[in-house]
Amino acid sequence: MFIIIGLMFSGIALGYLLRNIKLLQKLGRLITITILFLLFFLGVSIGANDLIINNFGTLGLEALLIATATTLGSVLAAWLVYKFVFQNKGGEL
Repeated sequence: MFIIIGLMFSGIALGYLLRNIKLLQKLGRLITITILFLLFFLGVSIGANDLIINNFGTLGLEALLIATATTLGSVLAAWLVYKFVFQNKGGEL
């Protein structure tokens, strides 16, 4: 876990140091596409796993509620960050 957090903070520091390079400012779309592909292949992996698919009905309402609550919480947090951090700068990212 510390390795993952360390890599993330190293990336933040490197991004801060290289923030004036034009090519790096255009990476947002590529990152979004990469994340979408990762989510798609995660779905393919889950769909191909017979154990998960066969027991899908037993996951229960509690798992559905937890997944829905965490998704809504993430969307709300992202919206709040966008509203209070990025829109205060004239709406430009």
